[in-house]
Amino acid sequence: MAEGQSMTTAEVVAKTLIDEHADFLAEAVALVAAQLMEAEITTEIGARRGEVSPDRTTHRNGYRERRWETRVGEIDLLVPRKRSGEAYFPSFLEPRRPAEQAIVSVVMEAYVNGVSTRKVDRLVEQLGIHGMTKDRVSALCRALDERVEAFRNRPLEGDYPYLWLDAKHLKVRDRGHVRSKALVVAYAVHESGHREVIGIDIGEVETEAFWVEFLRGLRARGLGGVRLAISDHHEGLKAAIARILACPWQRCTVHFVRNMQGHCRRSERGIVGRGAARDLRRRRPRPC
Repeated sequence: MAEGQSMTTAEVVAKTLIDEHADFLAEAVALVAAQLMEAEITTEIGARRGEVSPDRTTHRNGYRERRWETRVGEIDLLVPRKRSGEAYFPSFLEPRRPAEQAIVSVVMEAYVNGVSTRKVDRLVEQLGIHGMTKDRVSALCRALDERVEAFRNRPLEGDYPYLWLDAKHLKVRDRGHVRSKALVVAYAVHESGHREVIGIDIGEVETEAFWVEFLRGLRARGLGGVRLAISDHHEGLKAAIARILACPWQRCTVHFVRNMQGHCRRSERGIVGRGAARDLRRRRPRPC
């Protein structure tokens, strides 16, 4: 299990999910972007949709499509249009602004630690968005929270014969202090051959009790048909696998080679790593 990672929790989650679940990330980012645009267009027009106000300068006039390239894929934005006056352009799309990274970070923080109005307020302040009232921020938080929870707790249907379990130890800022926490990830291959991330969680300490709770959560969502679980040699994790999944266990080749290289001189690590991996591939049991 990797130690001392320099990436933030949000960056690790984004990197983990982007290959198998880019659609979920893109939809969540599009949701946040749509609310930010609605706040800005309301400020420019001087009134909310359908509101009678003496401050109104014009009316909405539908939308125009615009594609936005992000780290989570291409997103089709519906940019509001005005009936008259200068055309509206989302401020977060302006060049040299770190808006995309900030929005993705909020989505990932919502996935790991839940949605909070404080985080959304900080995003709005960072991007300089005007018109985000408390009611609009609360509505955005509810919508994002619903989407994240639906994804995190989605039913796991069918059998998942092969399961990989791993943890990354990160330095996380928590209540004014920097603490080491374990970000655990479960990859699985569905019986159809599709690989996906079926679970991500963060814990104070990587213990058998924590792994038991994590695996019970996967079982409650429908995880079944596991014929082989692969992980490092963490004794608590091995015990949790035997207790909850009751399936054969295999040591992860990558972790095994890293552990061996830790006992070798730097000049010998490449040779030992290639040899150990080759020997382990020859001896590892084949799944039933």
